[in-house]
Amino acid sequence: MLYLDSSSTTPIAPEVKDAMLPYLMAEFGNPSSKYYTLAEHAKKAVEKSRYQIATLLGCNADEIIFTSGATESNNMILKGIVESYGNSEKNHIITSKVEHPSVLEVCKYLETKGFKVTYLDVDQFARIDVKQLESSLDASVLLVSVMWGNNELGSLNDMSKIQEICQKYDIFLHTDATQMVGKVDFDLNDHQGIKFLSCSAHKFHGPKGVGVAMLRKDSLGLPTPIAPLLHGGGQENGLRSGTLSVHNIVGMGKAAELANIDLKKNIQKLVELEDALCKVLEKKFEDNIVFNNDTKDKIPGILNIRFVGFNNEILAKKLAPYVAVSTGSACSSAYPSYVLQASGLSIEEVRMCIRFSLNYYTTLDALEIFSRL
Repeated sequence: MLYLDSSSTTPIAPEVKDAMLPYLMAEFGNPSSKYYTLAEHAKKAVEKSRYQIATLLGCNADEIIFTSGATESNNMILKGIVESYGNSEKNHIITSKVEHPSVLEVCKYLETKGFKVTYLDVDQFARIDVKQLESSLDASVLLVSVMWGNNELGSLNDMSKIQEICQKYDIFLHTDATQMVGKVDFDLNDHQGIKFLSCSAHKFHGPKGVGVAMLRKDSLGLPTPIAPLLHGGGQENGLRSGTLSVHNIVGMGKAAELANIDLKKNIQKLVELEDALCKVLEKKFEDNIVFNNDTKDKIPGILNIRFVGFNNEILAKKLAPYVAVSTGSACSSAYPSYVLQASGLSIEEVRMCIRFSLNYYTTLDALEIFSRL
């Protein structure tokens, strides 16, 4: 079977598996314990991974907080900021209509607690208008949360301008960068206005069940304090209690190291694979396909295509024995894509759309399967 659902999850890299195995077996220590070697080895492994991830992102290692994944990171950051800094004067959150459910559902929850939320419109490629963002800002705005790269269309928001605006008005900016880490070349050192970032390991060939919340230090070099989502033993500087999943953390660190080493090469491969897939599908389906993606400013390897006259669920099921694809985000697959609807497609058009997403292990030869179907 040809796997083309990498925006949902990616296979673990062999080197990642090899790095994890010792911490599932012999090196089983708890990094919160003291003095003895098993605990010290686990602690050193966690700190090494923290450094590897920080190097990929372009931030300080002590700005990395380990979580179970981007969903937890998004919840932790949004709720933590609101609980720590929200009040009657700072009670306004700005986000977009196409965020991941782990942002949108938190925002809906916060509305029930008395917070005002503005959901920005997006263009046909699911990008916000930075002018609309700036015009929406006032003294009541506490937080802006806008994803960097869209999970269905692959479109990149202009984060350079967004972070400049938030920095200018001294407003917290959070971005969900889950889809672009390891697939887009960026450096948080060049985006000082981004105060918080979320991502997951399993989107760039790491294990499921682990991610990070990046919490930027303030101008004095102190961590930006937020209320913890989980209380308990005080792990992760008291911000995320619970025994650390050392093997998963080691796996994420290794995946980050591999992504950083091969980033430019992997990006080029994804671009080549995407171009080849476009040609194969155009040849197979001729005039019956419409590409929903922009051709620039996007995550390489993500294609969203409308198959005119075909129901996407039926088509995905027919392809399932041979090709793995999706009709949208795995976290909201039971419903027609709200992302595509917000981007201007009718519900009938949305029901014709399929997302194809590639990864580093996809081969050009494998794409020829479409010519045989």
